[in-house]
Amino acid sequence: MISALGLDVGSKRIGVAGCDGTGLIATGLTTVERRSFQEDVAQLRALVEQRQVQILVVGLPYSMNGTIGTQAKQVQRFATRLATALQLPVDYVDERLTSYQAEQFLLAENRSPSRHRGLIDRKAAAIILQQWLDDRRAERATQQQATESMP
Repeated sequence: MISALGLDVGSKRIGVAGCDGTGLIATGLTTVERRSFQEDVAQLRALVEQRQVQILVVGLPYSMNGTIGTQAKQVQRFATRLATALQLPVDYVDERLTSYQAEQFLLAENRSPSRHRGLIDRKAAAIILQQWLDDRRAERATQQQATESMP
């Protein structure tokens, strides 16, 4: 199974999620308070080594019309530098509305989103990673069905 790290990259914080050993369930791990690129890399490298991560899954904030705007380009630049520094491949997931979904989860738990920004970032990272895991699983199932239906 693959070990992936899900990242919700923001200008102030990076929400981080990891998956269980089976690659079925994504869980929020931590929130990195951004200081400098070197410090961000150092904190993420520790997690990568500890969890034997093989790929970074980064949420890409597409515009609502599906284009890549300024914020998405900044996230891509950061993710590319990070992937190079950590010597890992990077995969992107459309993260539109993940922070909103994470806020809804908090509201359902009677927690104030404004007082739990780091938790929202972690939950958003978990949603991003879960989406990636689910997509991979669906892709594998489709490939398996295609192989089984061959004469």
